[in-house]
Amino acid sequence: MQQMSTALSNLGNGLFTLVAFLFVLSIVVVVHELGHFLVARWCGVKVDAFAMGFGREIFGWNDSKGTRWRVNWLPLGGYVKFMDDANGASMPSAEIIAAMTPEERATSFHAKHLWQRAAVIFAGPLANFLLAIALFASLFMIWGVRTFPARVEEVVAESPAARAGLRGGDLIIDVDGNQIGSFTDLLRIVSVNPERELAVTFERDGKPMTVKVTPERKEEADGLGGKMQVGRLGIRSANTPTSGTFRHYGPVEALGLGVKESIYVITSSLSSIGKMVSGRENAAQLGGPLKIAAVAGKAASIGFDSLLNVAALVSLSVGLFNLFPIPPLDGGHLMFYAAEAIRGRPLSDNAKEIGFRMGFALILMLVVLVMWNDRLVVKGWMGG
Repeated sequence: MQQMSTALSNLGNGLFTLVAFLFVLSIVVVVHELGHFLVARWCGVKVDAFAMGFGREIFGWNDSKGTRWRVNWLPLGGYVKFMDDANGASMPSAEIIAAMTPEERATSFHAKHLWQRAAVIFAGPLANFLLAIALFASLFMIWGVRTFPARVEEVVAESPAARAGLRGGDLIIDVDGNQIGSFTDLLRIVSVNPERELAVTFERDGKPMTVKVTPERKEEADGLGGKMQVGRLGIRSANTPTSGTFRHYGPVEALGLGVKESIYVITSSLSSIGKMVSGRENAAQLGGPLKIAAVAGKAASIGFDSLLNVAALVSLSVGLFNLFPIPPLDGGHLMFYAAEAIRGRPLSDNAKEIGFRMGFALILMLVVLVMWNDRLVVKGWMGG
């Protein structure tokens, strides 16, 4: 009886996680594709299909302008297909383009001006960035935020903070020229700078003092079966869920904070990627669909606001990833357009074909890597 109860509980948790994952992914993908779609329509491009998911169509409908809106059986992405595309990756079809009438060419994506094509492609990632800003802003407005002062309650013996002379009661106000308004600000800067000397300014008895501190590198569990490398000073805070300052922000302030939060996430992500490429961080931190699902499920169990926060983070990740100069990603298309602008004419079909093949191979290797990392999530589920 106990085994059946456990099995039913695990099944319920699994379904809950799946629903949370599909909720996050659907919002992010639909908004990304809507960015492409709306700007394409604005530029007079004929859109043959707007697909949510891949594979065979479950159901769909045609709008007044001839676009087929499709909901497909595999809900792990989506695409917008223009009239003269060979596929959903916006690879041009020479056969379709050659057979077009002058009227059809006027609505062809690949016959549009360079700036229009670039605008249509860039609109997808831009839509993801705007979605993240809107989600963060709504969190600041509707749910509010609680901030805690970066005041040291206790210093761990033999830690970097102890060696630098920090002690209980110190209020940290600046790190390397970055103003510290909360304990979260402090954690964010320290965690991404392990083994890098930082200038820490704090107040003690009302007087400002500055010391040099080098956070030590710590390997910690990410809560999903994996490990992550972070920097730690060795200080503890006396903050509790009810301490600190809580407030709701107005629309203008919330929007500004949403922009600031999005910039922080993007710059932190780029910094982490750079460290992985240089070997200073472990690529095992990269996660795929299972890790996103695990994070979404855990966030949903905490509250809808936490789930929206995850959706904002995923949206930024999708927007940023799509801007990488790798065909067939949006950034790969923009790279081709940049080459066309410099050369004064498009790259040859053969050059584009080689670029797409190399891009597909690189993306496939990345998929294998993140799926391999996702095995840790599976182990965590099995162990949990």
